This record gives sequence, C-alpha cells and structure tokens, in this order.
Amino acid sequence: MTIASQIDSIRQKLPDSVRLIAVSKQVPVEAVREAYKAGIRDFGESRIQEAADKQSQLQDLPDINWHLIGHLQANKAAKALELFQWIHSIDSLKLAQRLDRIAGEMSRSPQVCLQVKILPDPNKFGWSVPELLTDLGELNECQHLKIQGLMTIPPLGLDEEQILEFYNSTRELADKIEEQNFSQIQMRELSMGMSGDYHLAIQAGATMVRLGQTLFGSRKG
Repeated sequence: MTIASQIDSIRQKLPDSVRLIAVSKQVPVEAVREAYKAGIRDFGESRIQEAADKQSQLQDLPDINWHLIGHLQANKAAKALELFQWIHSIDSLKLAQRLDRIAGEMSRSPQVCLQVKILPDPNKFGWSVPELLTDLGELNECQHLKIQGLMTIPPLGLDEEQILEFYNSTRELADKIEEQNFSQIQMRELSMGMSGDYHLAIQAGATMVRLGQTLFGSRKG
C-alpha cells in the first residue's frame, strides 16, 4: 500500500476527536511530502538535529505542526522551542522550569504534554504518578508553557487487557488533575497510542495518537 492509502485507511478508523500524528523519525523527506499531500499536517520527531534537517528541506510547507515526541535533553531546550509547536515529552519539573524560562526569553508559548509513567519502567522517562501530583503546584507557576495534557508510553510485555488498563489509568489521572482547577494546567489532551496499540488508546480516551510504522512501513536503520 502507498503512504496515502495507509493514511486513508487509518483515518477511517479514527474518531474526529483524535489527532493523527505521523511519526516521521528516520523517514525520508520524500515520504513526509507524500504524507503531507495526503492531508497530514502533524508530524512527530524524536531528535533535534533530524527535525532541523527535515524542516530546512520542507520550508515550502509552512503549515506543518511539528511535535517533539522523544526525550529532550536540557541543553537542547532552546533549539526545541525554535523547532516545535508541541513538546510531548516534558518529563521533569526541572526541564519544565527551564523550558518555561527560555520560552519567556524567546516570547514563545509552546503547547506541551507532561510525560508520565503509570507503571514503573526503567526504560522510560517521565514522572511517576506520585511525583507528578507532588510537582503540580510548581508546574502551575510556569507562565509560558501551555500545559495541555499527558503523554505516556506503556512498558513492553503487556497484553491487550493490561495496555487498556494502563491507558484508562492515564485518563483517570488526567481527570483527577483537571478536577483541581489549576490556572495554568489543562488536561484537554491525552497523547497515547502507537502503531501496535492505538485502537486501545482511543478506546481509553486518547486525543492524539502517534503512528509511524503503520503509515510509513518499517524504518531503515
């Protein structure tokens, strides 16, 4: 199947309330252009340099929304703010505060998600649930970040029932945070679900799914 036909097939399965983010990391620029022609406007990248290289080749497509979905090193915060409209992977209070300060200096207001680990997972970045609940007060003092919701990635090795429970727990956490009525923290978005489990994430209330292999096929390298 072509990229365009894959996108059309996936779109037929997505509710209108769910935003499709095409994960274009390790995908050639030509494939990004093909996805763009098929109507995709949201693209996800994991590495700052790869995103910068792609953006320099795609300057004729100014209405793309770029989403950073990979781990962000603190020393690359300013560059991330230059390149991305969305940052899904804010994974610590320290990083949030650094981004907030630099965003203020740059007169930017990025839309962001807070990365949370619903289950312990040494292979993932993010807050544990107790850590996040503890840090919400200080996160609410970030004036330049538009905190829109949560992002999460389930641990490897879960079956479908466990994955669904994991995503439901993420939605319940977002509801719990929303009930606290913070002035600077919204919980409108749930960035969860990838190529292998997006149907479960949608069932649990995902508003953004991050699909790479399903759209572009297996990556090279």
